[in-house]
Amino acid sequence: MVNGDITRTRALFCDLLNLPRGKYLPPSVAGSGKVGFARGAFAVSFDRDLLEVPGCGFYDGLPDMELVLDEERRKSWQSKTEIALGDLQVDNQPFGLCARSQLKRTVVEWNNIGLSPKIGLETEAYLFQKDEDGVWRPYDTPGAFVYGTGPSNDPIGVMDEIWEMANHCDIPIESMNGEFDNGQFELTLKFDDPIRACDDAFLMRMMAREIALKKDLLITFLPKPIPDRGGSGLHVNFSFTDSTGQNMIAPDGSLGKVAQNCIAGLIHHHEGLSGLLASTVNSYDRLNPASMAGYWANWAEDHRLVTTRTSTKSPKSARLEHRMADCATNPYLAVTAVLQAAKLGVIEKLPLPPAEDLDGMENTRASRHVPPSLDRAIDALDDDVQLRGAVGNLLCDALIFQKRDEFNRLKGKTVDQVRDFYLPFI
Repeated sequence: MVNGDITRTRALFCDLLNLPRGKYLPPSVAGSGKVGFARGAFAVSFDRDLLEVPGCGFYDGLPDMELVLDEERRKSWQSKTEIALGDLQVDNQPFGLCARSQLKRTVVEWNNIGLSPKIGLETEAYLFQKDEDGVWRPYDTPGAFVYGTGPSNDPIGVMDEIWEMANHCDIPIESMNGEFDNGQFELTLKFDDPIRACDDAFLMRMMAREIALKKDLLITFLPKPIPDRGGSGLHVNFSFTDSTGQNMIAPDGSLGKVAQNCIAGLIHHHEGLSGLLASTVNSYDRLNPASMAGYWANWAEDHRLVTTRTSTKSPKSARLEHRMADCATNPYLAVTAVLQAAKLGVIEKLPLPPAEDLDGMENTRASRHVPPSLDRAIDALDDDVQLRGAVGNLLCDALIFQKRDEFNRLKGKTVDQVRDFYLPFI
């Protein structure tokens, strides 16, 4: 556990590659409330090439941006360290590439129509360990099973340590269990304000990877790290309360008008959303028919083979669950994209399509689905002018540029080569 007086501040932000960029600072320096960074941080690829990413000032000397720190300091899993999160600004205005700032704007837009969103994030990940040749292999858990707990699912106890440290760091884990395949785990975070929920998801992922690495293990949130095993997703659960605190998803015990419009918006923008929510080449190994991921443009009540799953049995806890995203995606961007697509449905008063009433395994009524690959998904996002404008044109332009470059770098690579490219980072 963390002991002793704080001697350093770890100032952090999440970039569009979902990397936790930051600096260690003396607390006295962090106390100024602002930390400078080069905008070029958003122009660097996974393999450290500098790209002409829109918004980074590539031909203007890669000028500065400022991370404006929250007053609150978060506890750290590192000794004598505190964590400072914040929002990126340029010339005292929100920086267009800052997904956290875009999420704050999104929340305000929902507030302006009389609704307050609440978010709950479900994350999934695999543990890997090194073999005698130093190659990362799946965590050896021969006795593991779905919804498993205890040593048979985690013989080294790394998930136990993550749980304890999450408690120490005030990261509210709602549940943790073995997922479908050996070495796969689900970590569900409690419903909260969107910013707090994404802050917690960002820190939890970072903390889990750093704890695992200190045990010579690797926890990867890559959507499909093992070709013949199940994928790992980021399920975005959300609801809205009105000024009285009433949950508006199913206020009368059945799906309300707001929820109906939200689902319609998500379905309408299904293809464009894939470029935002499934933003790696590896993502499209996970998104397939009958995969319990968000492949089809459809919805249904309590159905895990559709993209938007509704839960209305309890009016107080009713929610919508969007199942397309994966944890390779910046969580602030994922939640922004889902909330903006849903809001477009509300603003446009889009009608709710019929619910999926087939099994989703071998039979489905839906005909539209995610594009087959990252390049096609990015094209779909580029073509969805309304969604890009809602999420933020500069942010989307930057992401499109980065991801087209990333796709071209990995074109022709084997599944294993693609996995190994991402594994150190995701």
